[in-house]
Amino acid sequence: MQKTLSIIKPDGVAKKLIGEVVSVFESTGFRVAAMKMKWLSKSEAEGFYYVHRERPFFQELIEFMTSGPLILMVLEGEDVIKRNRELMGATDPAEAAAGTIRARWAHSKQNNIVHGSDSEESAKFEIGHFFSGIEIF
Repeated sequence: MQKTLSIIKPDGVAKKLIGEVVSVFESTGFRVAAMKMKWLSKSEAEGFYYVHRERPFFQELIEFMTSGPLILMVLEGEDVIKRNRELMGATDPAEAAAGTIRARWAHSKQNNIVHGSDSEESAKFEIGHFFSGIEIF
């Protein structure tokens, strides 16, 4: 079974959407293999988003991701990376397909409720950034 990292971002937590988002994942057949709530430090967020450090939106992204608690999850399932990205919808909620998480609840390209790994390589790095092996069931 493939694994991916999923994050309910600070805006999703603030909007009290944790249960709704987890329900979407579970109703799709994904298994939650690990979950925890965390308020990221600046250094944790910078380490996680290091691939974007040269982009103009980097500091704004770090400020947003450290603005409140978030939910970190390891999801498991067949082809879970691709299927999760389809469930989330396009990064810009205005372009997201109807019924996707972002089309339903997000309001901007940055404040878009969720994050999901985009490849197996990214998933391995991202999961390892937040979870030790003994935390994943």
